[in-house]
Amino acid sequence: MASARRSLLAIATGVILTAASIVMAQEPPRVVPQPRPAAPTAPIADAAIPAAPDAASQAAPVAPSATVAATTAAPSGPQVGPVTGFPIPRYVSLKASEANARRGPSRSHRIDWVFLRRNMPVMVVAEHGHWRRIIDRDGAGGWVHYTMLSGVRTVIVEADMLPIMTRPDPGTMVRAQAERDVIAEVKQCRAGWCEIEAGGYRGWVDAAGLWGVGPGETIE
Repeated sequence: MASARRSLLAIATGVILTAASIVMAQEPPRVVPQPRPAAPTAPIADAAIPAAPDAASQAAPVAPSATVAATTAAPSGPQVGPVTGFPIPRYVSLKASEANARRGPSRSHRIDWVFLRRNMPVMVVAEHGHWRRIIDRDGAGGWVHYTMLSGVRTVIVEADMLPIMTRPDPGTMVRAQAERDVIAEVKQCRAGWCEIEAGGYRGWVDAAGLWGVGPGETIE
């Protein structure tokens, strides 16, 4: 009788060990946590490079309701800057060869972009004290100090091999051709034509091939 009980006890122990082995075999492998990949780098805009991130000075995200309210409250039609009284938006150019574009109108705000192309045309879209919010032709930008800007009008050639004519007439002689992305100084604009100077050449071009002048804008 005692021998039979010992046999039953051995069999029960073997069943328990076998069940435990099955449970351990079915336990899924442990997943080792992986580090979170870095955020993708912002695309480099024309004549601008992204500044190094500064997590301590990042602005808090704007609530969707606040964004909608700001968009709804924006007045339509022509506007003027509250500081200068000049039109908003308007075109100016970069006076400095290096200009920091910040997230807000003060030096305590994070630098989002650094513009590195002197005389590049930009658009002023807002004013606050000594600061102007600007964007380039790709929409990149931020707040820069007004001393970084100039009222001298320049343009960027957007057409490939834009003809520079002797007069504002497509039937006149071609004096030269301006390559895409060339920066030129504007002398005057009228009736869809602009007289520009670049690389020692001066003449008239179709304003539709330029960025830095408004549609139908007259410059004297």
